[in-house]
This record gives sequence, structure tokens and C-alpha cells, in this order.
Amino acid sequence: MRRTALALALVAAAVAAHAAPRGMTATDLVSFDRVSAPTLSPDGKRVVFTLREADLDANKAAIALWLTDIDGKTAPRRLTASGSSANSAQFSPDGRALFFLSSRSGSMQVWRLDLSGGEAQQVTHYALDVGGFKLAPDGKSIAFSLEVFTDCADLGCTSKRLEEASAKRSSGVLYDSLFVRHWDTWMDGRRSQLFVSALDATHRAAAAPVRVSRGIEGDVPSKPFGDAGEYAWAPDGKSLVFSARVAGKGEPWSTNFDLYRSDVAGSAAPQNLTEDNPAWDTAPTFSADGRTLYYTAMKRPGFEADRYAIMAKTLATGATREIAPQWDRSAGALTLSHDGRTLYTAADDMGEHPLFAIDIASGEATRVVGGGAIEGFDVGRDIVVFARSTLTAPANLFRAQSGGSQETPLATFNNARLAEVRFGEYEQFEFAGANGDTVHGYVVKPWNYSAGNTYPVAFIIHGGPQGSMGNSFHYRWNPQSYAGAGYAAVFIDFHGSTGYGQAFTDAISGDWGGKPLEDLQKGWAAALAKYDFLDGDRACALGASYGGYMINWIAGNWNDPWKCLVNHDGVFDTRSMGYVTEELWFTEWENGGTPYEQPANYEKWNPVNHVAKWRVPMLVVQGEKDYRVPVDQGLSTFTALQRRGIESQLLYFPDENHWVLRPQNSVHWHATVIGWLDRHTKVGE
Repeated sequence: MRRTALALALVAAAVAAHAAPRGMTATDLVSFDRVSAPTLSPDGKRVVFTLREADLDANKAAIALWLTDIDGKTAPRRLTASGSSANSAQFSPDGRALFFLSSRSGSMQVWRLDLSGGEAQQVTHYALDVGGFKLAPDGKSIAFSLEVFTDCADLGCTSKRLEEASAKRSSGVLYDSLFVRHWDTWMDGRRSQLFVSALDATHRAAAAPVRVSRGIEGDVPSKPFGDAGEYAWAPDGKSLVFSARVAGKGEPWSTNFDLYRSDVAGSAAPQNLTEDNPAWDTAPTFSADGRTLYYTAMKRPGFEADRYAIMAKTLATGATREIAPQWDRSAGALTLSHDGRTLYTAADDMGEHPLFAIDIASGEATRVVGGGAIEGFDVGRDIVVFARSTLTAPANLFRAQSGGSQETPLATFNNARLAEVRFGEYEQFEFAGANGDTVHGYVVKPWNYSAGNTYPVAFIIHGGPQGSMGNSFHYRWNPQSYAGAGYAAVFIDFHGSTGYGQAFTDAISGDWGGKPLEDLQKGWAAALAKYDFLDGDRACALGASYGGYMINWIAGNWNDPWKCLVNHDGVFDTRSMGYVTEELWFTEWENGGTPYEQPANYEKWNPVNHVAKWRVPMLVVQGEKDYRVPVDQGLSTFTALQRRGIESQLLYFPDENHWVLRPQNSVHWHATVIGWLDRHTKVGE
């Protein structure tokens, strides 16, 4: 009997399981295949998804599209060739073809693959990269984004200006407003704008598309992380709704995104549908009849971590209601069920990121799929497909009934690699934190745990600060990296974390060094009391971004327990941060105003004021292209340490931003961090 590829993979995994177990290494971490973005075919019988594969020798990764049947009986097959990346797959309405983005032509363009056979054909042929796209409901038109100069009448004008700029003998650039740089990019004056083109009989887009966001002096989708989820076709294909922020020179301190409706001909100015809400409106989704627009909305201007409420707007009257006002979670992207009665969304919840079903009529929220972190999903008539990771498993592909029952794995990527690795077991715990509130944390045992032994500890502090660190498989700050090196890991979802109600999230604003520090202190004490394998005398604290800020704050305010510290892209001087970061709404909300309006607030929890009490050895990590917490913060930290004669090192990446993304850089980062911990906690071993 002929063996399928799936069966062979299972056999290989079984063989590998007999090899000597070991802990996970950084090389394992960056080498794991990463499954994401499952998309169901119109008939619900197949699912396409993306698979990211790392090439360590080339120091890069490529993303390919794969296809499998949802019955789970056949192995997935690769659709796109190696040598270029492909993503953002969408089925044609009849399910016979797949549209996707690919860089195979030398720039990022839309392509079409006939699933019955043959080579992919290029759909768009522009001199500019396509940022994202969505097919019209009838498949005869396409909406997509390009970065253009908004005062240009056509695409050729933008291309000509870029050529002229590159030919200039002077490198100087003159700015007259902020957002001169954003995330990791210096701005050149272009905006991401939304275009529409009809497709001809050969599925080729027009050379001169219509800019439907004309007149919008903002980015569609938003920068730096916006995507096609920020715009939606009306079911009749005659208009689109998109999210955009139009704030003029106040853009760096505004979170006022509105939803605009534009006809596909671009003959009229886009209509603002949410002008009455001065906060963030996004993620538009139409009802099947086009009469209702569902979307998510914040309520407080200037606060990027406000709760996203689920809204329904009757387009004929403008009447708006919140669908689930009693559900105290912040919704993600929305997907409407086939019968139009339910909205599906993923949201942080108690240290996980599960999938929820929201009944539109009653507002009742039901957890559909949990047990880790949902990293992408799609909904069929009676099933959901999803990518899910946990603390002991990279994301893989699954199918379940729409109610969450009868889970079936649809892919077995990484099984052979995983069979060689023994992960540390994990457990969630809770304790009474600041104000007596219940606070949650996790502990991860070392991979080679043996009862009766004690182990050094990596105490990890998450960033955000309005974020969460829990049951997921992270590719930068992964607790198994430390468990694999013989450490136990402890991490706390302190006040300010998401998934425990909006009031808990709000509690950190204006109190960066207060309740969060108390939670960390009480969480550390609770973990030591509960888990006798934690060696409290051999522990180091680590964190990035806000976690890095907390490392600097701990250095002067709670340094007794720690043998060493690791600060990655952390804030050193909150006053300076208020002037040098790019998204000013963040620092201004967290401190109640600007540094010149509220100087005392910026100084209250400022690590720079406590440098005289620093004594613990610290490793500082900084990326040159980090414009969120810029390089001066890391250099200032290292200068303070060196000037005080404290043992310290600086790991500097000239080609990384707020994150370490390149595979070899990640390996280098992990080796340096683990080496620093070993140096201070494993003396004499």
C-alpha cells in the first residue's frame, strides 16, 4: 500500500522520538516552520494557509502558500515556488483560482493561480509595491494599496519623484511636520492609498487604477502594521469602507481613526461614517445584505489600549449600537458567520488568546476554541479552521465544528524537529497582587527538571505595557528558550496587562512603577512559596520595551533578588522618551499630557532619577532602527552603568528595529542573553 506524505512524516517523528531528548535551542526556535493565515475555499472543502520557512545559511525567511483538504486525510501541498515569498491568499468567488501577493517579479504584486493547473499569472504590473488587496465579491475587480504622493494625479508622477530623489547629489531632507520617522522607517512623504481596478478577461488589472481614497491625507491602511482588514467591499461591489486617520500635523498624537465610504468610481469625496466618535474605528465588515456595517471602536481619544467594542451601524439611518457591551474583552478582527447571526473574533483572555463567537442579537460571548493562542482563523458554514500555538507547540493548523467541538489537526509541520526536543512543563498560578486584586502568572520548568532539584530562574517581564505573556509560542521572548538552557521561567501578567478586563488594563496608566512593580514583587514571592524547584538566590530579571523600562526601574528600586538584569530596548528617561519617540499619543496618555504640561508625571516613575542606587550587572540590547524606544535610551542606560562602574555589556544591532527579526541575529541575541545569565547564575557548576 502506498504511504502518503503525512504517514511518512508521522513515521519520521516516531523514529526521532527515540533519540536522546534535549532542550530547545535558539536555532530550533528560528528554524521552526510557522503556520498562519488559514483561509477557507468558498465551498468550505479546502483551506489555504501560509508557511514561513527560515533559511539560516541565507539569514532570511520565505513565506509560501500551502493547500489542504479540511477532512484531514491528505497531506498539505505547496502551491507557490521557492525563491520568493507569497502571502495574503484569497480564493476567487467560484473557488477555482487563488489570488495572492508575491515578490517573484522583483516587486510585490498580485498574482493569480488557476488551481486546476498551470503557472501563476501576474495580475498587477505597477512600478510600486502593492501593500495588500481584496477581491470584489464578484471577483471582477480588485482593491489594493500603493504608497504614493497624494498630490500626484497618477502613478507615473510618484515614480518620477522617487527617481529624481534618488538622483539628487544632496542627501538632505526637509520636513515641516512630525512623523519624520515611524517604527523603523524615515518617511519620504508618500502615503499608503487605496485603489480599485477592474480585471479584464485575462485577469489583468488596469494600468491606471482609480484612487478611491483621494482627498484622504492619511494612510490606508494605517502604518506601520495596518493591513487589508482595515477595508471592506460592500456586497454589491459598488463601494468600499476603509479606516483612516486624518489629523494633519496632529497625527503623531491622535488616535482618531474614522470609517469612510467611497464609491468605486472615485467620483465623490469619501463619506465619513463615524465622525461622531473621536477615538479609533476600524475592522469594517458588512452584513450579507449590505445594510449593516459591523466594526470595532474605542471610546477614549488618545488611548491606543482602550477596549475595542463591537459596533453595528445601520447604514440607511446611521443608527449605531454596541453588540456586546457586557463582554469585558477587547475584540480583534471580525468574521461574520454564513447565517449572519454570529461574529467571530479572537481576544486576550486570562493568559490565553482564544476564539469567541458573539451572538449579534443578544451580545452573548462564547469561547469557541481555546487552549493556547489563536493566530489566525476562518469560518465556514459549520466549521472553523484555525492556527493555534501553546507554550509547548509552535502554531499548527486545526479544524473544529463551529461550536468548538471535535478538533482535528490538519497539518503536522515541525513534528520531526519537535520529536527531538523536550519542552519544560508549564502551569498558570494566581496570587493577590496590588489592591488585593487577583493577578495571574505562569511558571515553566526546565526541560531537564527532576523532582528535588533546584534551578536558576529567568524572571521575564513583558512589554506593551498593555499586553500579555501567557500560553503561546513566542518567536522572540519564548520561555522555552530559557527552559532549554536549564532555567525555570516565571512571568507575571501585572496590572496593565490585557485579557483581565479593561479596568485592569487601565490601571497602569500614570502608575508605571507602582502597581506593576508591586505585582511583580508579590508574584515573585508567590512563585517562590509555591514552587520549591525555583532557586531564588540564582535569578535574573529580563524585559523588553516596557519590560526594559521595568528593568531600569527595578535596578534602582528592587534590585535585591537579582544576580543580573537584561534590558532590551527599554526606556531609560521618561522625560526624554516623551520628546524622542514617534507615536506621541502613547507617552502623552500614559503621563496625562506632554512633558512640558505635566513634568511631575514624567519624573514620578523616571528610572534616570534612581541611577545612583544601581548595582546589579546589566546586559543592554539595542537596535539602531528602533524609533519607538530610540537608540539614545539604550546608550544612556549603558553609559550610566559604565560610568558607575557596574559590570555591563551592550549588544547593538545596526540592522534591527524594536524587535530582533533576522534569524542569525536572533541566534546571536539568545546566545548572548543566555551566556549573560549563565555567567551570573551558574558560577561553580
